[in-house]
Amino acid sequence: MPTVLRIGPYRFYFFSNEGDEPPHIHVDRDDATAKLWLDPASLAASRGFRPKEIGAILGIVAEHRDAMLEAWHDHFGTGN
Repeated sequence: MPTVLRIGPYRFYFFSNEGDEPPHIHVDRDDATAKLWLDPASLAASRGFRPKEIGAILGIVAEHRDAMLEAWHDHFGTGN
């Protein structure tokens, strides 16, 4: 479960067995969790986050999207 980024209370990571899905990132804070697609940056699923916080998380993903995609492709050996 590679951690790609930590910002404030958020941990952004992906699971090593999810290479058959489109590039995405998971984010956790305490008991809240979400899954976000990276291309384009959008919410796939969420539990425990409020809408305003999801907006902030999407902003973080958009800001760090290139690095997250690079980590995904490096880990799974796919893409550019």
